[in-house]
Amino acid sequence: MSFLKGTKIYSIFTGACPVCHNESMYRVQNPYKLGSTLKMNERCSHCDTKYKMEPSFFYGAMYVSYPVGLSFAGAAFVLCYLILNLSLITTYCIIVAVMIVALPIILRISRNIWINIFKNYQKQELGTE
Repeated sequence: MSFLKGTKIYSIFTGACPVCHNESMYRVQNPYKLGSTLKMNERCSHCDTKYKMEPSFFYGAMYVSYPVGLSFAGAAFVLCYLILNLSLITTYCIIVAVMIVALPIILRISRNIWINIFKNYQKQELGTE
């Protein structure tokens, strides 16, 4: 994904700092370490960007998580019901399973989208690091 570096897409899907893209915002890279799924660094060690701009900043990510979750559920529905022609009850069970398994990813992507709404990538000049 390095060819996308410098774009919001890169920051959203990798969890990289939205300003410099040099390090992860999260303390633990693996979202499936459930005790630390949402634990974030306070600041970026490269550009000093503060991730939590204000108290309760990431409550707004809840509004983003709904359409992100719908996209996961919609993709599961299209695959199972429309492409594989599974029954509705089987499709429903698979959608529930997908939503449970994808929850840590949905939570992180929602946070990444939310912070990228407010922060922009700033290309750093050579020699200023």
